[in-house]
Amino acid sequence: MAVVPLTRRLLPLSLIFIVVGLGTSFVGPYLALFLTDAVHAGPLRTTAFLIVTPIAGVAVSWLIGRASDRRPIRRQLLITAALAGTVGALLTAVLRNYWAVLAVTVTLTAVAGSLFPQSFAYARQVLQQRDASRAAFGISALRTLFSAAWVGGPPLGALILAAHGFGWTYGLAGALYLVGALLIVGWLPKVATPVTGVAEAPSESGAATRPAALFLIIASFVAVSTANTLNVQAMSLFVQHDLGGSIREAGLILGICAALEIPMMLTLGALATRVPVRRLIFVGVFCAVAYHAIAVSATHVWMLAAAQVPQAMVISTVGALGISYVQDLMPAHPGRATTMVTNTFPLGQILAAPLFGLAQHFDFRLAYVFNLVLCGAGLLLLVASGRVRPQPRVVERTPAMSAA
Repeated sequence: MAVVPLTRRLLPLSLIFIVVGLGTSFVGPYLALFLTDAVHAGPLRTTAFLIVTPIAGVAVSWLIGRASDRRPIRRQLLITAALAGTVGALLTAVLRNYWAVLAVTVTLTAVAGSLFPQSFAYARQVLQQRDASRAAFGISALRTLFSAAWVGGPPLGALILAAHGFGWTYGLAGALYLVGALLIVGWLPKVATPVTGVAEAPSESGAATRPAALFLIIASFVAVSTANTLNVQAMSLFVQHDLGGSIREAGLILGICAALEIPMMLTLGALATRVPVRRLIFVGVFCAVAYHAIAVSATHVWMLAAAQVPQAMVISTVGALGISYVQDLMPAHPGRATTMVTNTFPLGQILAAPLFGLAQHFDFRLAYVFNLVLCGAGLLLLVASGRVRPQPRVVERTPAMSAA
């Protein structure tokens, strides 16, 4: 069987990450605003929506992930997810009934949410056929493209929203998902069922990861992830109602953060070869405390914009290096380790929902008070986890992949 050239797969994958990043960045930062202004959902219904939808996303992604690892259907699942995103976004563009929007979000949009992790899974299979280290670099580069899409996405989405309303933003998001589906159909071949052969290397020190310490580390990540989620949810409303700014300025602030993430991720990735990852994560959690302290005391939009420097550091450390750190602590269970870290994001969405409801009822600055407390708790949890010695990472090997 002929081996498909690597560039034939990397180019469409790169484009897919860009279009998915743009599509999600058009609508994601303004979901709370959409529920408040377009759907006219009150604090209770908005809170329920922000709790139920990530739960549905976790459940659907878990089921799709199990199916994709058992049978060689990852390409078909990618196409299904992209088409679900197309239909879901187009329906949301015209629906304004709360229950109808909720039904679309927990079904079609939840399926579309699997496009992001399944694209990474496909990329990993493609890249690891030659060299595991090359796979890690390639996946990091694809992640950077997703962040790059978020540089222009939120401000562009804000411009479209201000000029034409939510119908256009969701409509364009649907069009981008359709472009992704066409790229998959035209350019991505089928890949073989992944086969994992684990040959664990012994630890130099023989030290094992303490479950209690691992729990504290994950709890710290959940606290920081909750604060990050609440920050994005409350940003546009906080800028409008408390700082006297506009939706465009809120989108620009989110774009600044995404722009800063790209060089920071690359720099920290190189720095991690010389500096312990745990130390870099400590710096990131400390920056989270600093960012929300500035946000709580902010009186002008420019102060929040300047504070995106430490916020970008948070995402570049906890959000990017956290996966490899926990994988090092659980070398025999790389899949479970990755799942534990990635699940902190939907858990953060669930925990942020009632906090956003309280901020919506009282004052949006209260959201950043909550975030400051959460990040302070996250720092204390990380300190309490103690010094955990990572074990050597286990490398997964997959068979060579063939064309469809």
